[in-house]
Amino acid sequence: MNTLSSFSRRRNALLAHIGDGIAIIPTAPEVVRNRDAHYPYRFDSYFYYLTGFTEPESVLVLAGGKSILFCRDKDMEREIWDGFRHGPEAAREIFGMDEAHSISRLDELMPQWLANRKSIWFALGADANWDTRVTGWLKQTRNQARAGVSAPGEIVDVRMALDEMRLIKSADELVTMRRAAEISAEAHRRAMRAAHRCANEYEIEAELLHEFRRHGAQAPAYTPIVAGGANACVLHYVGNDAPLRDGDLLLIDAGCELDGYASDITRTFPVNGKFTAPQKDLYDLVLAAQAAAIAAVRPGQHWNAPHEAALDVLARGFVDFGLCQGTPQAVLESGDYRRFYMHRTGHWLGLDVHDAGEYKRDGAWRALEPGMALTVEPGCYVRPAADVPEHFWNIGIRIEDDAVVTADGCEIITAAAPKSAREIEEWMAR
Repeated sequence: MNTLSSFSRRRNALLAHIGDGIAIIPTAPEVVRNRDAHYPYRFDSYFYYLTGFTEPESVLVLAGGKSILFCRDKDMEREIWDGFRHGPEAAREIFGMDEAHSISRLDELMPQWLANRKSIWFALGADANWDTRVTGWLKQTRNQARAGVSAPGEIVDVRMALDEMRLIKSADELVTMRRAAEISAEAHRRAMRAAHRCANEYEIEAELLHEFRRHGAQAPAYTPIVAGGANACVLHYVGNDAPLRDGDLLLIDAGCELDGYASDITRTFPVNGKFTAPQKDLYDLVLAAQAAAIAAVRPGQHWNAPHEAALDVLARGFVDFGLCQGTPQAVLESGDYRRFYMHRTGHWLGLDVHDAGEYKRDGAWRALEPGMALTVEPGCYVRPAADVPEHFWNIGIRIEDDAVVTADGCEIITAAAPKSAREIEEWMAR
């Protein structure tokens, strides 16, 4: 769980980084779903990372060694309709800001804060409305040139600095991520237990969402994928409305969000609790590929090493099972494996499911370091084709876990979800 001092340390680190510049980090806007109804509000990850503040209509400004928060006024009448608001005075005290002002004063005060700053650190291009607003303040500042006021000479993408900060998780962050992983693992166990009595994919989705919320997670970290049979061969299938059939595999890619932090787990298991021989062959292949990838997650290894390790195992298996022709090396060089495995083996994980951070630096894959968090998720997806053995048709398998790089390897924080074919069958038989 992030503490007040955690947010303060991050703001101070960014203040030191920007020097004589000024950083402007707005939170996300509320979004209308239809008519008077809004989508459930979710703050901007960069803004939250620096503030811990979850109210909409808020902006953080960092300049001159100070943290300044702009937020909504305290308004008892609006609180009757929309809920509690901190207001600037309480927000300043509770969230450790140097100053706090009403969001209604933002346009008035920002040209003053821009005066005599060397640079603006802002996510230019992320939101056209904010681009217009910031450039408007910059124009007002430039108009004061005859009064001896200088305007910032450059705009720097603040996300580049924040991405590097967010890439290494603190101990506080990892506490939350481990708990999110525990909740999600329990949801997958619940889904396996429920499969025998559920007739449709959406019933399984309901079991997942129930378990997330029951343990205090605020929302799913992304739209769950609950894909039975051939639907599992659609990578981003989110319809979740098809009947579940005895004898099919069910692929579930689902994780909760807890206090802003995502978890991301995929498990694939037979609806009836028993793998067929072809299903188990491909399942064990994907599991072996994941084991090889996990073994490559350690400090000093480059980012792509787990992917390469998984590909080596998968290519051999695709040849052995007649999915690909030729030698494993030839399959890798030609890219023929992409018919059955077309995505990467992982991504960064944190406040966002596909979290902040570059994968390459100066054209080379970056090295893994302790505190980095990533997913490990090889798969195999076999669509019907004349040159593909029929007993493998419509089998889709993905196995995904969340890993944290440690001093001598990695910690799998989602290990509580049954994974081997034997564990799955035993769990579902209870």
